[in-house]
Amino acid sequence: MSSRLLGERRFGPFFLTQFLGAFNDNLFKNALIIVIAFQITSASGASTDTLVNLAAGLFVLPMFLFSALGGQIAEKYEKSGLIRRIKLAEIAIMVLAAVGFAIGSIEFLLLVLFAMGAQSAFFGPVKYGILPQHLREEELVAGNGLVEMGTFLAILLGTVVGGVLVALDGIGSTVVAVCLLVFAVCGYLSARAIPAAEPSAPSLKVGWNIGTET
Repeated sequence: MSSRLLGERRFGPFFLTQFLGAFNDNLFKNALIIVIAFQITSASGASTDTLVNLAAGLFVLPMFLFSALGGQIAEKYEKSGLIRRIKLAEIAIMVLAAVGFAIGSIEFLLLVLFAMGAQSAFFGPVKYGILPQHLREEELVAGNGLVEMGTFLAILLGTVVGGVLVALDGIGSTVVAVCLLVFAVCGYLSARAIPAAEPSAPSLKVGWNIGTET
């Protein structure tokens, strides 16, 4: 059943979209951590441990802040269109990441990392909310298993590839920036093939107070 789902339009494009998103997240995060550890801090004298921990925190913090809001939005609006908008946001964020690598600004790249975490926070609820609408009940276990497998495989590959590419002598940051943009665009293109998934609660009134909703 699992291999069959990957070949079907109601699951395959979505699987590829979420895989590329998780891959890009971790490629960027690990490349940035290596830049902090071995390039920027050696020149600036800043504390490597502090900046690495800050980078990890800035990536996770948006998931705490925005997941509740993202869950409401995922219920209120049509999900395939929402995924495409989130993927367009990823392209814009990766353009900013390329600018950050080009100018060598650690502060700017940390802000981009926060934005990437926010994008992931809004994608997460849609990622799981769309599966019951496209899969039959007996397919949900296989579908969820594939999504989890794909996510963790993408995390592993993105972490390894980010470290390898950014270490390329003289061109590492440029290669990373190009790859981030290419994979973000590929994620958007695959998202365009995801079938429509009607809103589960179109009359839901979204609570925009992040503190209260969280």
